[in-house]
Amino acid sequence: MHELFNLEDKAIVVTGSSRGIGRSMAERFAEFGAKLIISSRKIEACLEVEKKIISNGGTAHSKECNISSKKECEELIDFCIEKYGKIDVLVCNAASNPYYGDLEKIPDELFDKIMNNNVKSNLWLCKKTIPFLKKNNRSSIIIVSSIAGLQGVKNLGAYSISKTADLGLIRSLAVELGKYNINVNGLCPGIIKTDFARQLWENPKLLKDVEQVAPLGRIGITDEVVGAAILLASKAGSFITGQVITMDGGVTIAGRG
Repeated sequence: MHELFNLEDKAIVVTGSSRGIGRSMAERFAEFGAKLIISSRKIEACLEVEKKIISNGGTAHSKECNISSKKECEELIDFCIEKYGKIDVLVCNAASNPYYGDLEKIPDELFDKIMNNNVKSNLWLCKKTIPFLKKNNRSSIIIVSSIAGLQGVKNLGAYSISKTADLGLIRSLAVELGKYNINVNGLCPGIIKTDFARQLWENPKLLKDVEQVAPLGRIGITDEVVGAAILLASKAGSFITGQVITMDGGVTIAGRG
């Protein structure tokens, strides 16, 4: 394994890592030598990922965590410290989108839920983690945003607002934490073939529109997000902070999405 991308002995927490992009991150991080904390709302799904990582010679422990609960977010970080004695990388990946439609009609409770789960929970996780990260020689925080945070999106307005807010969180934390050698960056995936985005890529018209406008002519798969995450978590990304890496097949540069 090349030293630049070596994650050996790094303790990494990935929220929402029982499926989709989060699961792929966890499994690939383990392949590069990291020790993982797997988390999601359903412990059984986490244990399945843990079992696979261990069977492949990696190290992982599972912890149930509903990101809508500040207490559970804080307990997740405590669990990592308990198991590994440290945390090197925090990946805020879990998010929700319980509303599809016009902003004009969104109920307050659903808007609050989206902002709470997609923004405030990330701040909770970061606040709990930062004191531990300051003890390291170098640490990383990676927040998974979306191309919805880079542009207006029909029927996903509240989700877009939350993901735009995450970009502000990334930049502000990067400015605050740079002096502690803590890198803070984000990932902005486009449509990736996961269960979370199923409503999008299973819509023939929308899928055709994306394939026609994207320079690469297709949607992405989870490994095409994970590569950037490995970069940001490793020595190779040590001079990158306050930035977002977009992986969308070129949709955002093509002028519409």
